[in-house]
Amino acid sequence: MYLSYLLINVGDNPDLPRPGRLWLRNMYRVHQRLCMAFPSSERKENDPDFVKCFRPDDFQHVHGQRTADQAFLFRLDPRTNGNPVIIVQSALKPDWEYAFHNATYLLAAPPQMKPYDPQFRDGQILNFRLMANATRKKDKENRPEGKNNFGRRVPVPANELEAWLTSRAMRCGFEVEKLTNVHTGYVEAFKDKGDRNGADIKADGEKDGRLKRLFYARFEGKLQVIAPESIRDSVMRGVGAGKAFGLGLLTIAMGSD
Repeated sequence: MYLSYLLINVGDNPDLPRPGRLWLRNMYRVHQRLCMAFPSSERKENDPDFVKCFRPDDFQHVHGQRTADQAFLFRLDPRTNGNPVIIVQSALKPDWEYAFHNATYLLAAPPQMKPYDPQFRDGQILNFRLMANATRKKDKENRPEGKNNFGRRVPVPANELEAWLTSRAMRCGFEVEKLTNVHTGYVEAFKDKGDRNGADIKADGEKDGRLKRLFYARFEGKLQVIAPESIRDSVMRGVGAGKAFGLGLLTIAMGSD
């Protein structure tokens, strides 16, 4: 696997255009651009300068199951002081020059990339970060009369997030030792006007059509490895839903015990 770090240029002057900031507001566009780092050999050979329109079939990882040699995960990590960073974990080596050569204005620095092959052992205590779609199915008895919304997924209440993570952790090969930070919010993804089957954007900026708002909880803390192979699989495949929109990536600092 590979880990990449993309420092995003969000601009510090509100009087100047800030395309990086606008780009990050739409996880559909972020995912689409990241997919461009995995062109098929035919696409790169026939269109080396990337002048043709984006076609999903020309790029790997747009669809498909996450396996040892397929797909990628990503997460946007904000920074208190400075530009935010997108972390990308991919099965194949990405070609960031191909993906961003016509959109270098989105980046604040050249992409950084390194091989990634985490190995775990039972009992390790490690720092972790996870931004997950913490939801559960709505209880049948709580549905409004006459409404058939049984099974609809709703955000986990704030006072139950730790229990939700504890339950997930057991299935993912680790136990939560300590939570140091939990932050919640929403990510948005929508197709702009002109996209086939996409959303229309009104003049005032309100979004119509295929708008997705996904609830997330960002967990930070320490974990203990209880099943090395299971946690490695969780790192590789991700945790929970919403992976195409920047959720599910479990990152672990391998240097601490």
